Amino acid sequence: MSIVPARRATLRVLGGAALVAALPVALSACKDQPAFKGSSLAGTHLGKDVAMVDQDGKPRAMRDFAGKVVVAFFGYTHCPDVCPTSLAELAQVMQTLGADAAKVQVVMITVDPERDTPDVMKQYVTTFNPAFVGFTGDLAQLKAAATSFKAYYAKVPTKDGSDYSMDHSAAFYLLDQKGEAQVLVNNNAGADALVHDIKLLLA
Repeated sequence: MSIVPARRATLRVLGGAALVAALPVALSACKDQPAFKGSSLAGTHLGKDVAMVDQDGKPRAMRDFAGKVVVAFFGYTHCPDVCPTSLAELAQVMQTLGADAAKVQVVMITVDPERDTPDVMKQYVTTFNPAFVGFTGDLAQLKAAATSFKAYYAKVPTKDGSDYSMDHSAAFYLLDQKGEAQVLVNNNAGADALVHDIKLLLA
């Protein structure tokens, strides 16, 4: 099941609660759940099958970040507003985390691998933070990654057909140190909510 599409100008993303309701989530008793600001993804195993190419052209998978909390999201370098805003917000999150930032890995997965080559991704994501990682690859790898995360993306040609933009999901997926998806944070939740939930996963 995919997230409902959102137009490129606003990229309004289906709320975390709605996504969770659409997934087979295995939850333990409420009293045992951490008080996340985002919505629980416990038991969904989202993202475990992701294997693409990083900004250095090397094969990479989510499991390569074992031991760190991963903040993954979908975007593309030609994105006019939402993607740079998200990266700037994540840079702020890393600054706020201080020493704990070394235990966190931000991963941007491009929905536009035709234009977002490794070199383009590297220049883009590291502009916001040198430690950020960009995933790209071929169209088959993108499809597999989006399926693994239950994420939505679609190419939207311009009226004259000379160019295109990409509609895509814009929420943040938080994976724990074992690579298990734990939290979905809406892209409008703010940096404080992300810091809060990341700290809970680091605890």
